[in-house]
Amino acid sequence: MKKQKLNRRIFLKDTLLASAGLVLAQKGISAPQKAKNRLPRWKGFNLLDFFSAVPPRNSSSSKTTEDDLKWMSDWGFDFVRIPMAYPRYLSFDRSRDIMKDEVCNFDEKVLEEVDNLIFMANKHGLHVSLNLHRGPGYCINAGFHEPFNLWKDDEAQEAFYTHWNMWAKRYRNIPSDKLSFDLLNEPAYIEDMNDQYSRKSAVPGDIYRKVAKGAAEAIRKEYPGRLIIADGNNVGNEVIPEIFDLDIAQSCRGYYPHYVSHYQASWVWKDPSQAPVPVWPGTIDGKYFSRKNLEELYRPWIEIIDKGVGVHCGECGCYNKTPHNVFLAWFEDIISILTRNGIGYALWNFRGDFGILDSRREDVDYTDWYGHKLDSKLLEMLKKYNS
Repeated sequence: MKKQKLNRRIFLKDTLLASAGLVLAQKGISAPQKAKNRLPRWKGFNLLDFFSAVPPRNSSSSKTTEDDLKWMSDWGFDFVRIPMAYPRYLSFDRSRDIMKDEVCNFDEKVLEEVDNLIFMANKHGLHVSLNLHRGPGYCINAGFHEPFNLWKDDEAQEAFYTHWNMWAKRYRNIPSDKLSFDLLNEPAYIEDMNDQYSRKSAVPGDIYRKVAKGAAEAIRKEYPGRLIIADGNNVGNEVIPEIFDLDIAQSCRGYYPHYVSHYQASWVWKDPSQAPVPVWPGTIDGKYFSRKNLEELYRPWIEIIDKGVGVHCGECGCYNKTPHNVFLAWFEDIISILTRNGIGYALWNFRGDFGILDSRREDVDYTDWYGHKLDSKLLEMLKKYNS
């Protein structure tokens, strides 16, 4: 009986809504339209060529090939994000910690490698988002000793602005439809930047605004119309109202809940063997998770589109220890919610543990793709939402 009443209520609600729309149409009044995202619904991948602060011993292992970019384009993707660690493109004595006066010693040879990757991606019709995954004085990850703190030290902020001014000047002849700048990966306030266990919290809004505004001004001094994106506060998870007036788009994340996205990831779990086995939807570690949680997660991001702020999901995906069927069910919910609201995404990564190729999952029947192992089920799921 309760089920019948519920269905009747839904039927009446839908009928009333349809009738209201018909009346508005007959009177020549349009129903309110959702605001259009100011950013294109880019779909693509993160490329990890310059992700590490240390040059790779085997450069070919993480180097993006022209075939990679061609395949992305052929499959209907149109976007790549390049997260960079600033020490990777500096010249200094790597046998010791970097000093403050060395953080702007740019290495022209490595800068040219970045040039080549951008030009090659543009050649295949891919928009490039250049990102500082590690900026002077800040990174969400450990692994490099910072000489100062971006959120507390003027010297660090000036160095951060110098880096972005350099990139802006270098690429002032590349239009914004081909290249955008993503200021800093996953900002969070960390008291001690060199203590990986230091507590993380949201960056105070006035400080975030100061740093973003300074970087944007350094960029627009060279190219006034450059498209700029800021990652959400508190590790990319929270909208930044303090910069709404700065004409800066914002980037969210697609990793919630971490029980699913980072199952047994060693950099998340002190003892990966103790991570609870993920399901989707269902109960994990005593909490129930479903699509409803994701709808709530993205609601603030959808709302700022109505305020005229562009939104993109700069990182998303799932570590290779999560059961494949759980990953696909969870990830399709994320992609469908983003797509329905005109928000694009970039999977972390293309080739590797989160990727479409060579992800090293143990429960996937891979397709051979020119010597690589292709996750065909993941690719076909994503292609459904590419049009």
